[in-house]
Amino acid sequence: MCLAQFHHVNSIGHDKMDKDDVEVVEKKTVFKGYVAVDRYRLRHRLHRGGMSDVLDREVVERGHVAAVLPVDFPRDKVVLIEQFRPGAFAAHENPWLVECVAGIIEPNETAEQVARREAWEEAGCRMDVLIPMQRFFTTPGALTENVQLFCGLTDSYGINGVHGVEHEGEDIKVHVVPVDKALNMADHGAIKNAITLIALQWLAIHYHALKNRGP
Repeated sequence: MCLAQFHHVNSIGHDKMDKDDVEVVEKKTVFKGYVAVDRYRLRHRLHRGGMSDVLDREVVERGHVAAVLPVDFPRDKVVLIEQFRPGAFAAHENPWLVECVAGIIEPNETAEQVARREAWEEAGCRMDVLIPMQRFFTTPGALTENVQLFCGLTDSYGINGVHGVEHEGEDIKVHVVPVDKALNMADHGAIKNAITLIALQWLAIHYHALKNRGP
């Protein structure tokens, strides 16, 4: 079951530009490994009129992501995970980050399927109801990655331990945290992952309405 989002907000302005206002002169894949890097030579329409000069831009093809914040409303708990992140390590930060459950959407999968699968693999959570939170880019200046974020209704009783798919090198510790504590962590810088910050901020706005909505 997947509940509809609460509302829709129109885009700003009436003269909205879109992908048809971009001309690709050349596209070449310059690296392909865990991620792919494409080099674009392109020009685009300008707000002031006319077209830009030809720009050279590298874009990382990361794949699209489904992420879910499991929430136990009767117990006022959320389920978070902690795992090693090489990007944070390379940035000289603590590389063990507290995060939402998340995974890459593979071909022929829906975001909802990935959210449910990853919740079980990474946290041992089962959920019947997924409530769409937001859909957004993480770093659109350089990555194609687009995230579909859900709030997942779950029963947190007995959820604990270390999870993950061994052949994927996953070593994921589960934390069942009171909602107030999770929001405090987000507010005071203990959460460094942008997806998780967005999820917790959304939850702070909608928590009481969702808790009181009934079956």
